[in-house]
Amino acid sequence: MADKKALLVIDMQNDYLWAKRKPMFSYDSENLVSSVNETVARHKASGDDIIYIGQVFPNIITNRLIIGFSIKGTKGAELYSGLDVVSQLYFEKNLPNTFTSKSFKEHLSNNKYSSFTVCGLDLCGCVGATAKGALRTGAEVFLDVKSTGCRFSAEKAQKRKSELIRKGVKFI
Repeated sequence: MADKKALLVIDMQNDYLWAKRKPMFSYDSENLVSSVNETVARHKASGDDIIYIGQVFPNIITNRLIIGFSIKGTKGAELYSGLDVVSQLYFEKNLPNTFTSKSFKEHLSNNKYSSFTVCGLDLCGCVGATAKGALRTGAEVFLDVKSTGCRFSAEKAQKRKSELIRKGVKFI
């Protein structure tokens, strides 16, 4: 496997970070975005691919009524305005694991990575699921703790962290 590395910036979207977000998304947006931007700059300086991932649900009535966030075509589904976007590599997914995205899988068929670093939202959701998906590629997988948000209890976060460590994810 080539020594190509990628940073996966997951679900850093308006609906999770802006002032108008639902109360359940209780992230410290300012600190998280600042940390993610520092991580992006560090990985870019190292020559890693910077890949942005968006959780986007189809714009159908049931999703608008039941889910109510990250709906395709809405401002809320767009990448957060404070996020430093330094590449055109952007892929949408509608399941937690980025590696289930058809367009992302097509990108991977043309780009072999020896390691992935994951960050963004949420440790107990899409970041954790994507870290597990990345392990299945045979690549080394890192999770940047400072650049990963979690809206769940400390107990649930610790349980997820322990699970990921057991599976082989390295927390940095």
